[in-house]
Amino acid sequence: MNYNYERFQSPRPETPEPGSRQGRRNAAPGVQLLDDDGAISEQLETCLKHIFAKYCTPPPADVASAGKCLILMTPPEGAYLSETGLDAWAKDTNGAPFSEETKEELRQFLDVTDDGDLTFKGFLQIYQLQTENDEEETWRDLSSHGFDRTLTLVASRREDLEDSNHTL
Repeated sequence: MNYNYERFQSPRPETPEPGSRQGRRNAAPGVQLLDDDGAISEQLETCLKHIFAKYCTPPPADVASAGKCLILMTPPEGAYLSETGLDAWAKDTNGAPFSEETKEELRQFLDVTDDGDLTFKGFLQIYQLQTENDEEETWRDLSSHGFDRTLTLVASRREDLEDSNHTL
């Protein structure tokens, strides 16, 4: 029989299926990136706290004990991403620091300190917008920081593992 296979393949494979909602695709049962109101889920916020804590100033108190282990960190109250922290996070997440133009847009539109440093609230705003618009990009970011599709921290970044001679 001759089948028209184009009929079965979506012309936009990254587009959610009809009836599905962003934040719920390609995840294990019970795992959501966004809650029913479209806000960041508690599960995702826990992951984002850990990622933010790796780069924030001041560093979390538990950073020394976390080391290369699979321990979720929490940023201290009032923490922020300095320009150095922002560059390190962007490089580890996307392979390169943000351009000056992008940094200026972040300062203009997101929650920042009086000195223009990104707060955790601003960090959440980035992921809120990104997840609403491109859920797969958020999954890629989470994966690059060691989280699987169940939002479980399963590994450090490859570079971290190589730096510690493959010991966790």
